[in-house]
Amino acid sequence: MSTLARLNASDFAVPAAVDKIRSRSMVVGVVGSVLALIGYVTAPDAFFRAYLMAFMLWLGLSLGSLGLLLVIHLTNGRWGLVIRRILEAGAKNFWFMAVLFLPLAIFGVPHLYPWAKAAELAKSENLQWIHRVYLDQTQYFLRAVVYFAIWAGLTFFFTKWSAEQDTEGNRSHSRSGALAGPGALLFAFTITFASVDWVMSLSYSWTSTIYGLIFLIGQLLSAVAFATVVAVILARYEPMKSILNIDHLHDYGKWMLTFTMVWAYFSFSQWVIMWAGNLPEEIVWYRMRLHGGWQYFALFLALFTFVFPFIRLLSAQLKKDKRTLVTTACWLLVMRYFDMYWQVMPNFDNDKGFYFHWLNLVIPVAMGGFWLALFFRNLQGQGLLPLHAPLTTAVLEPAHE
Repeated sequence: MSTLARLNASDFAVPAAVDKIRSRSMVVGVVGSVLALIGYVTAPDAFFRAYLMAFMLWLGLSLGSLGLLLVIHLTNGRWGLVIRRILEAGAKNFWFMAVLFLPLAIFGVPHLYPWAKAAELAKSENLQWIHRVYLDQTQYFLRAVVYFAIWAGLTFFFTKWSAEQDTEGNRSHSRSGALAGPGALLFAFTITFASVDWVMSLSYSWTSTIYGLIFLIGQLLSAVAFATVVAVILARYEPMKSILNIDHLHDYGKWMLTFTMVWAYFSFSQWVIMWAGNLPEEIVWYRMRLHGGWQYFALFLALFTFVFPFIRLLSAQLKKDKRTLVTTACWLLVMRYFDMYWQVMPNFDNDKGFYFHWLNLVIPVAMGGFWLALFFRNLQGQGLLPLHAPLTTAVLEPAHE
């Protein structure tokens, strides 16, 4: 306790340098939004396709941050305490994503989903049945309300109890640990159903029981990669400069390697099971993605989402190297964009083969600009470490020896 006796919450304040990053992010968001509005007027279908992809990308980072918080409270490791406030700031952006969901749910559904189009419904009795029992715009919206309510509740309690650890320790810690287990179950179920509603239903005749897990693990990968990058940026300044060490970097590298391997395992398992079954209704999703140029995109995704980072992250020495780890984390974040492109875009105009619309880049960048600006504002709201968390002393003592 001698370390904490010499410290107060102001000693963990976020450096003022993040103000510049926040301001620049806001400028990117505003400029990108102007371009996106032009795209909405000129090409509404392309706009909503890109909007859905961008929404899932940035929602995934918010939800991945929440999911990683659950892991941290379940495992109670030192590695988690160092990036916990970073993840809390990311998870708090769920409300921003909830607001961004409204245009998608109100205006975007008829542009995106076959089950919302009268012409498509008239063609298929099976689709009419699906539309009656599960997929219609009202149920789509109401289920989303349930998902966001659960995510809001989990985020509220974990961030509230974390803030209380600036003044009290063990009670808030025990409550977080007790909620983490059931919270993880709720989190997994809601991610699964949300991915089915918002992305899988773009190809309504195809189903996969592992689809939600692929989204979930990709979100966790996004979160740990993002938190690593932010932690290293903050480590240029105090107090993070004295807190972050090579052991923490090694741990983050191991988590990135783990999530990369699990993502590859889930993705490959889905492909093998579908292809081995060779049923027309099951392979339709892959048929769309393995012709017309999409097969080269699939190869690119496999090589650079798995093989390249896997090789880099195998080495313990490279995982402890700050520059190597950050470049790998940045690369994984870029590949999350391509993975989401792969999940969404082949469902549209597939007879034309692979295609790219300028909105597919503009809208994710615009949305990301606002997301980052809000993230850094959230981060500045409290110290980088909870002052009275049980492991704070253990994290700080080596830096003061």
